Amino acid sequence: MERNSDDPVLFWWSPAERCVIPLDQLRITRSMRRSARRYHLRINTNFERVMLGCAARGTAENVWITTRFIDQYCELHERGWAHSVETYNDDGVLVGGLYGVRIKKFFAGESMFHLSRDASKVALMALVDIMRSAKMTLLDAQWHTPHLASLGAVVLPRAEYLTRLRAATTP
Repeated sequence: MERNSDDPVLFWWSPAERCVIPLDQLRITRSMRRSARRYHLRINTNFERVMLGCAARGTAENVWITTRFIDQYCELHERGWAHSVETYNDDGVLVGGLYGVRIKKFFAGESMFHLSRDASKVALMALVDIMRSAKMTLLDAQWHTPHLASLGAVVLPRAEYLTRLRAATTP
């Protein structure tokens, strides 16, 4: 089925395996700790710019963060559902970040970007700290990649993922 950015249908994927980052297993290297001292973090102050940063790293074959997608996520952000963690350098320039959707004890990470070394990893470190403080339980990273695996991400079979998702989103 061919799709375009004007398609009114929103597809929701439920792959056989799902990548998650266990909150107690995030691998933080010495260099990431050093990098964290170079950056300043903010939460939800530049949501759309974070999305644009993530969209800019896409390739012509893989452009899924469309203008319509950004508009819809900005609406979710305005309603308090979508959130961003932003990384700034000493000059106040946005150099990395991530965004996603929170539902109760669950955060669905959508995308992350960096313009400076470790800037997105520092945002991820902050997100995990925030989630731990809020007693959240499930950080969905969607697709397993070598990069995410190096940070401690693991793959769960769909049934186990859905069980954890239900526990994280049910009161």
